[in-house]
Amino acid sequence: MPRSKPDTVTAVLAHGRLGIPSVVFFVIAAAAPLTVIAGGATTGYAVTGVTGIPVSYLVVAAVLALFAVGYVAMSRRIVNAGAFYTYVTYGLGRPAGVAAAMVALLAYNAMQIGLYGGFGAVLAQFLQSRYGWDITWWLCALIAWAVVAVLGLLRIDLNGKVLAVMLVAECAVALVFDAVMLGHPASGTVTFDTLAPSHIFAAGIGAALVTAITGFVGFEGTVVFSEETKDPRRTVPRATYIAVVLTGLLYGLSAWAMSVATGPDSIVDAARADGTDLIFNLVSPHLGTSVVTIGRVLFITSLFAALLSFHHTVARYLFALGRERVLPAALGRTSRRTGAPKVGSIIQSVVAVVVLVGYAAANADPIVHLFFWVTVTGGLGVLALMTVTSAAVVSFFARIRHGEGPWRAVVAPLIATIALTAILVVTLDEFDTLLGVHPHSPLRWLFPAAYAIVALIGATWALILRAARPDVYSAIGLGPESATASLRSPTAIRQPA
Repeated sequence: MPRSKPDTVTAVLAHGRLGIPSVVFFVIAAAAPLTVIAGGATTGYAVTGVTGIPVSYLVVAAVLALFAVGYVAMSRRIVNAGAFYTYVTYGLGRPAGVAAAMVALLAYNAMQIGLYGGFGAVLAQFLQSRYGWDITWWLCALIAWAVVAVLGLLRIDLNGKVLAVMLVAECAVALVFDAVMLGHPASGTVTFDTLAPSHIFAAGIGAALVTAITGFVGFEGTVVFSEETKDPRRTVPRATYIAVVLTGLLYGLSAWAMSVATGPDSIVDAARADGTDLIFNLVSPHLGTSVVTIGRVLFITSLFAALLSFHHTVARYLFALGRERVLPAALGRTSRRTGAPKVGSIIQSVVAVVVLVGYAAANADPIVHLFFWVTVTGGLGVLALMTVTSAAVVSFFARIRHGEGPWRAVVAPLIATIALTAILVVTLDEFDTLLGVHPHSPLRWLFPAAYAIVALIGATWALILRAARPDVYSAIGLGPESATASLRSPTAIRQPA
């Protein structure tokens, strides 16, 4: 029986429902600012022992801004929810593109599912300390899962409004906390020691950069929502730059403010002693209990917002692959009522609940084994994708005629490729430190090896499609056009550059 094809009505995402603010809310929500500030920055100080964490956030923001130059230049020519998958296809070929797609699915699923561990544990702890309710972490995680599963099937613009409220509130609280910490410096005067450029060359800065880059994962998702924007060639570039600048400045400011409140020489010890409670402990003597409680609640909603945003990202990658029939065509259908990629959304929810049940049955630590290990691994996958995509941008513009200047087409993406490669190498070298395991532990290579395995599977599958289903192979990367590509002969299908 011939393979079913998605019809051209349900194979198209709902166009025109997102503007620049909505896209910015989605991608910054995925980065989870308050989670990064309260958890990522303090963990960076504690794990690496480096006081230059604020500088590392600014350096990473600069590298990602360079990456964004070529990334958004390519987005003006290619509008496709496949994002990394599509760009690698056009720049490095179809086998590399499908390999990137498999890596993206694993990485974003890891980011999304790992966050359930953090959400469940933090919410359970909050309910116990605040109300005396003794609730297990996995029950809290399953409640969040049910809400995300429902929201994932609704109109994308409604989800954007939910994220907007959460994001504005958590950023406002973070800025209030920063102002309080800067207003009460440990030494009596505000110091700038942790912002000194010399930290860039200090021992251990590699681990600090790795810690910092995980805080930005999600900003690249602007392209994932491009088909649902009102004007993708205008919305995607602006939303991308806004997301990088806002998150970079907020992270750098907050990490610096914490070092001012504790004193530059004491920030590492304070982070190791207080952990994620550090920022709340620093501001609680100067703010009312209710304000600090609001901050803790927003810490929880920050995790939820990231869960919802990454859920949408995974669903749209599955949609892009299903629409082009690289994966089953059913994935390429959207809800006629909401325009959401319903099958991809349901599958992501099913995968997530299976993993959650498995962790609960194994009685694993939700923070260490689920939240920390799995999200760090997800961040590694996204870093690898950004590195390969940056190289694909260079290759893409080298092979076509275009009106972009040398800065956008060659210089910026080439520098970004080199910088991201360096950070990726350091990440792999210090992955045992990031996981908190022994240098000889097989886990330090097992998690990275998973990406190599799925990439190989993806490339092999592309070659199989080339031999067995040339019509499908030829449509890889075409995005919305793939829904009608099968009506033409393979030789008539427009090829990726």
